[in-house]
Amino acid sequence: MRTDGGGKPDAAVVRDALGVGIAVGLSGFAFGVTSAGSGLTVWQTCALSLLVFTGASQFALVGALAAGGNPLTAAAGAFFLGVRNAFYGLRLSQLLALPRAVRPFAAQWVIDETTAVSLAQRDRRGARIGFAVTGLTLYVLWNLTTLLGALGAEAIGDTDAWGLDAAGPAVFLALLAPMLTTATERFVAGLAVLLGLGLLPVLPAGVPVLVAALAAPVALWAEGRRGARRRGDAARGLEGAQGQQASQRREASQGQQASQRREASQGREASQGQEGER
Repeated sequence: MRTDGGGKPDAAVVRDALGVGIAVGLSGFAFGVTSAGSGLTVWQTCALSLLVFTGASQFALVGALAAGGNPLTAAAGAFFLGVRNAFYGLRLSQLLALPRAVRPFAAQWVIDETTAVSLAQRDRRGARIGFAVTGLTLYVLWNLTTLLGALGAEAIGDTDAWGLDAAGPAVFLALLAPMLTTATERFVAGLAVLLGLGLLPVLPAGVPVLVAALAAPVALWAEGRRGARRRGDAARGLEGAQGQQASQRREASQGQQASQRREASQGREASQGQEGER
């Protein structure tokens, strides 16, 4: 069935949404393993996925706890990572235009993946289908694989001995890397890594993550300076071009006036010569 307004067929939207939901939902296993390895119980781990349901914040929280960080510091880092979902919600509220009764429930599914699939559609119907299918698939799979990962980690015992403590950061980087599409975004990521790793030996666990967040305003400030410099150069170039055009117009006007004076002088001389002959 093809949607109105030239959008994708419904089947194509569902296919794309299922692909995203399944691919990302399976990474909940890594979160379950990481969370259980950080000392949380199976039920605490499952509660995080059911109630928080934002992968980056969940990984940040259990990662800080696993490193021995203060729970309040770990929660603050997770909170700041999750703030971006509020901005996603502002955009999606206009795009989806869901009934008021549905919005509180839909808000639970406002995450990176549902936002990306919704914004990729060309009409409201496609955006709603993409949001619903991605959100449902990802929510069910993420929570199921979280449970399996936590149970598996308990059965394994020491997850560090198996190297499974690296699963969470690896999945997080795999999700983040494709999103860094501009030079500014890559600069922010690189600066955040330098700040986080550089301060790791001297600050308590969890605090370097908060400090690394300063990379974003620093990059925005630098981008603003570059933009102002480019605008200044463009303005000076425009002024130079306008000055050159004005100079050319003056020269042309002066040349035309000189030519007219020469012609008038030659006319007077010719007239005087004719009078002398008479």
